[in-house]
Amino acid sequence: MPSENLHVPRELLSQEARHLHYAITSLMEELEAVDWYRQRADDSEDEALREILLHNMREEMEHASMLIEWMRRQNPDFAGHLQTYLFTDKPITQVEKAAEAAADGAEPAARSDLAPTIGSLKGYR
Repeated sequence: MPSENLHVPRELLSQEARHLHYAITSLMEELEAVDWYRQRADDSEDEALREILLHNMREEMEHASMLIEWMRRQNPDFAGHLQTYLFTDKPITQVEKAAEAAADGAEPAARSDLAPTIGSLKGYR
């Protein structure tokens, strides 16, 4: 099992690192289950079985979402990235460029205002 395959001896890891590892490993397993259920549902000719498989897939999505929320609450780095990228309708790469500009000390763009602009015309002659 992946959670048993730590990259360093367990006794060298902090409790925080171990718990994050457990959450990440569990998230990977939940997402793998989503994929398996979806593939099986798409391949099934039996409508009742298909509905059960899709129901199970959605349950795994719920579990994955719960893990992501736990990680957000426990880890400020995850929280920051999730806050940047989730629940925006802007192109993801545009959101990333704005986040990188803000991190580099450039004037941060408002999250709701990530559309390309001409820029300031102050001082232009």
